Amino acid sequence: MLSAAENETLTRVGTGTPMGELLRRYWQPVAAVAQLDEQPTLAVRLMGEDLVLYKDTRGGYGLLDRHCPHRRADLCYGVPEDRGLRCHYHGWLFDSAGACLQQPFEEIARPEARFRDKIRTTAYPVQAKAGLLWAYLGPAPAPLVPDWDLFGERGYKQIVFSEIPCNWFQGQENSIDPIHFEWLHSNWSAALRGEPGARAPRHLKIAFEEFEWGFVYRRVREDTTEDDELWTVGRVCLWPNCLYTGKFEWRVPIDDARTLHVAWFNDAVPGDAPFEQAQIPYWHGAITDPASGRFITSHIMNQDFVAWVGQGAIADRTKEHLGESDRGVILLRKRMLEEAAVVARGGDPKAVIRDPSKNVSLPLPRVRTGRGARVAPPGKPRPMLFHAGQPREIVEEIDRIWVERSQSGQERRR
Repeated sequence: MLSAAENETLTRVGTGTPMGELLRRYWQPVAAVAQLDEQPTLAVRLMGEDLVLYKDTRGGYGLLDRHCPHRRADLCYGVPEDRGLRCHYHGWLFDSAGACLQQPFEEIARPEARFRDKIRTTAYPVQAKAGLLWAYLGPAPAPLVPDWDLFGERGYKQIVFSEIPCNWFQGQENSIDPIHFEWLHSNWSAALRGEPGARAPRHLKIAFEEFEWGFVYRRVREDTTEDDELWTVGRVCLWPNCLYTGKFEWRVPIDDARTLHVAWFNDAVPGDAPFEQAQIPYWHGAITDPASGRFITSHIMNQDFVAWVGQGAIADRTKEHLGESDRGVILLRKRMLEEAAVVARGGDPKAVIRDPSKNVSLPLPRVRTGRGARVAPPGKPRPMLFHAGQPREIVEEIDRIWVERSQSGQERRR
């Protein structure tokens, strides 16, 4: 159980809050590169700040206060140019650093005043990596966007966005809770299928270990031993707000009561010939059933969302009763509070990367064999089990690539 003050500290993400300042020391994924190719401006709310993400005509990116400092017009309707974003209302032009470059009428009426030099707007750096656009809202100098090894591996990549109506930390606590797999994703799934008596293998042993990039959680079930990779390798609660299980799931705070869930997948493609996507596709996962208004429960992440949202917009942790299964959650809370204190003292928190020579294809523990390995039907691509609503065109593209690559591999073996 936490005190009300500790719960407040862990959940509030606005500017100047302990957790808001901690999370602002890391790059956060906020959109797909493909989104800005389709429409060069996008409204973004991130950690309680209303912003506009844009792509200029030279291919650069910027992230500005959503409202023009002149008369507060919505810059989502602004016009991207080669040097920045121009307000559609009176033509003021801002660069990606927030400087005002032009004020058309002011420069005619009183050019000597150089009024534009007195105007700045909030601006944050943006970088593109792995088909995502990353934003950094912290103080300069910005650290590096982590170059995780999976980003560069051969495979079919796709990005799924979901907006979840609850606090980000409910999602991140889920990242270090192995017992929920047994019940939420196995026993409850069986009950939903009309098999209420079915039971998954029970967990017999769990362990948690901190390492450079977060925490590894290990488990032994009735159908595994300590020789299985679920124990010897484990899975990763990736610091500060991600889960890594051979795919990434970032829990990005929109504000205190909403979370942008960003999932990044890289699925195997047959053969060994080079494979590159011209663009990594993205889509928005379905959350509720339009017919009933109830949350969708058919897919793994949708089940997680039901559990997170069910705790309330911001969980009241003063009313909890924690047990042995919650040792990882307790560890995560403790370390979050400690690292927030490091930031408050002016230090760099855990897992901030500044050395480019070390930021090259960073490896993370990944279960590859045994009970925890990712499984696909024989001769077929693995279906999307995690998010409801995968677009048909993506399913068809994956199937086409799989057939083409399988056939070319067979021809080379002849």
